[in-house]
Amino acid sequence: MTVTALPARTTHEGAPAHHGGALAVRPDQTMWTPEQAAVLRQSGIKDNVAAAELSSFLHLCQRTGLDPFSRQIYLIGRWSKKDGRDVYTPQTGIDGYRVIAQRVTAQTGGTYGYEDTVWCDQSGRWRDVWLAPEPPAAAKVTVIRNGQRFSAVAAFREYVQTFPDGNPKGLWAKMPAGQIAKCAEALALRKAFPHDLAGVYTAEEMAQADNVEQEQAAPEQPRRAQRAEPGPWEQPTPPATVPPQPERRDYLAEAQAADSADAVRALWQEAKAAGAPTDYLDQLAAIGRQVAARAEAIAAAESGDPEPADAEDVTDAAGEASWQGEPARQAAAAQAAHDRAESALRVAASRANLPDLDDAFHRAFGKTIAQADPVTLDAFRSQIEQAAAGGAQ
Repeated sequence: MTVTALPARTTHEGAPAHHGGALAVRPDQTMWTPEQAAVLRQSGIKDNVAAAELSSFLHLCQRTGLDPFSRQIYLIGRWSKKDGRDVYTPQTGIDGYRVIAQRVTAQTGGTYGYEDTVWCDQSGRWRDVWLAPEPPAAAKVTVIRNGQRFSAVAAFREYVQTFPDGNPKGLWAKMPAGQIAKCAEALALRKAFPHDLAGVYTAEEMAQADNVEQEQAAPEQPRRAQRAEPGPWEQPTPPATVPPQPERRDYLAEAQAADSADAVRALWQEAKAAGAPTDYLDQLAAIGRQVAARAEAIAAAESGDPEPADAEDVTDAAGEASWQGEPARQAAAAQAAHDRAESALRVAASRANLPDLDDAFHRAFGKTIAQADPVTLDAFRSQIEQAAAGGAQ
């Protein structure tokens, strides 16, 4: 069955039209408004959510056109033993996937539809209807977009949500065929619409993440004291009853603002003398190389000299490329700009207590940090810094 989508009402930029109101997500906003933040908090997002997770979620809502306040998309927190806190992941229902597929098809003027869903028993035999009392072993869904077939198979054992004793629970016990079919449909739709559905998963796909494990059954603990920065939902703390301790010096931020490699080298020496760990010193050294490469590329470009004025100890890619003429110098300057933007983004994420920056960035933009341009990296860094600043007020 193939469906030709009807045109959808859109904005001048081709984005889905949004209804008005205080909670409407605007395409141009860079952080959640106080009204929106209050509703999100009431929906179950705790104050230990990272600022970058909120920024990533906002961008995902804008990109997909799904409304978090009508429960088309939402953030689910799950305890992470590795991170020592709830890590939040965007989720939607299968209806949200269908909304996006219909909207994209309407905007592009194409078609999309489905072949009949089939289920597989334990022997490997496929059936077009599931009547057995036991759950199927798998389900297969094929989406047809613009005449091209996108098939996906979902195995029941990989997605079923269970009790500690291994028995299915909830809808997985009552309607197992329907639940695994939704997972297969989500996989097929994500193949057919990879850019539009990147970074968001359906609740049926993520159900197994809620399976109870003894190591995850940890009681509520006072984890706020472990964070370097206050959460976005927290109110300003009352005046301290004891004299505040001096703030730790942020050598990374100072290195980012340095105008020469010598200045970064001096910071490296001071950080080492202060007892900074090796990985921290390595980050400072990397920033120093970026600053040196950037200065080298700029000087070479301004002088027009195919060889750098001082090339006796050039080990970075930008310095080596400056021997190869103008195209290589431009490439080196572009790489230096990317490295600087990436380093600044990682510093901002560290301050905002976001250990899984790469995953959050991929969910927001559908690409890795290495694939993004400096403008995109700076824009996401700005969102993280604004969200963190708003939470600290």
